[in-house]
Amino acid sequence: MRTIGLGLIGFGTVGTGVVRLLKEYGTLIEKRLGAPLVLKRIADADTKRKRPVRVPPGILTSDVSAIMNDPDIDIVIELVGGYEPARSFILEAIGRGKHVVTANKALLATYGDEIFRAAQESRVDVGFEASVGGTIPIIKTLKEALVANEINSIMAIMNGTCNYILTKMTDEGKPFETVLKEAQRLGFAEADPTFDIEGIDTAHKLAITLSLAYGKRVRIDDVYREGIAGISQQDIEFAGEFGYRIKLLALAFKRGDRVEARIHPTMIPRDHLLANVDSNFNAFHITGSASGPVFLYGQGAGSIPTASAVVSDIVDIAREILKGVTGRVPYRSLGEDELGDIDLVPFEDVETNYYFRFMAADRAGVLSKISGILGDKNISIAAVIQKGRKKMGAVPVVMTTHKAKERAVREALTEIDRLDVVQAKTILIRIEDERL
Repeated sequence: MRTIGLGLIGFGTVGTGVVRLLKEYGTLIEKRLGAPLVLKRIADADTKRKRPVRVPPGILTSDVSAIMNDPDIDIVIELVGGYEPARSFILEAIGRGKHVVTANKALLATYGDEIFRAAQESRVDVGFEASVGGTIPIIKTLKEALVANEINSIMAIMNGTCNYILTKMTDEGKPFETVLKEAQRLGFAEADPTFDIEGIDTAHKLAITLSLAYGKRVRIDDVYREGIAGISQQDIEFAGEFGYRIKLLALAFKRGDRVEARIHPTMIPRDHLLANVDSNFNAFHITGSASGPVFLYGQGAGSIPTASAVVSDIVDIAREILKGVTGRVPYRSLGEDELGDIDLVPFEDVETNYYFRFMAADRAGVLSKISGILGDKNISIAAVIQKGRKKMGAVPVVMTTHKAKERAVREALTEIDRLDVVQAKTILIRIEDERL
């Protein structure tokens, strides 16, 4: 019987999950595939550390060339993470005619053009389902299930760390710093949480998602990004008074031949499906031209959920090996020669709804001054909350708007923040609400 040889580079959290699934479900996978998957080598810089799974003697090595030089290894699984040496490992494997499976979203978002071009020239497959959404099959959905659709919109929660923090702040009233430390203690956030809370991790995932949805090359730096570090408990409470919850959303909307793409904290109605995605879960709300709305929900990270997606890619590629074919499905919806550069709507031209919180002096005429400036920029107020009077100091004046252009909003807030009656920089949070 034909066997499929596997070589694993990276024996960390996800790598151990992959080994565990191959051990525990090997018989089931073999029945479904029609051939056994044989893990022939594992390469990792640390060969001494104890891990929650045991492997036969002689399989674990610190020498990656043991994988690259083995002609019986058909698929190389890269789970090192980061840019280098992961990029070099993948390109070497491709150059040797080996198929690749990776969960490395940062690498693909930055060097995907080089990697996919090399894979096409070598006629090998690259599986990367685990790079976006963990166990959620978003990549297969976009490339295959929705192939007969134009993707009109994508609204997604792509980062479990941020979602956990915002959920705890909303449900338990805890401040950002307290919840962040809790997330780090539980392992949901890294010791350096910058990639998560500043939206960088989400940007990597959105860049990959955009390329699949629209068949275009995407530069990660061209996508507007804003993190959650500036979200306060006060704004979460005001959001609740307006009937909203705050989530870090990755957003994409088809605007004719252009795409509007952005990442930022967003207020969404409490009854929206995404508003009720809590803790460290991820979710994708996609609207296709033929399918209508599609909702995908699940674990976006973790050893076993991510390993599930990795093994799914391994089996997909193994099936092609057994049939003697490659490239059945393009890497990014279209062949690499057909991809163009995505045409993004400049962020200044984006139109959406807004939440503003002004810290203003408690005196007559303040609201009229603020609303006058907004009116001059064609920004229409939808609702206002003005808190009780104080003998001295600033009070919050909070409002939501009808749709307005980002450029006009920034110009208005610059002017408002110069007023002597406004005593702190205005807080802005964008709103996605079809009712406004």
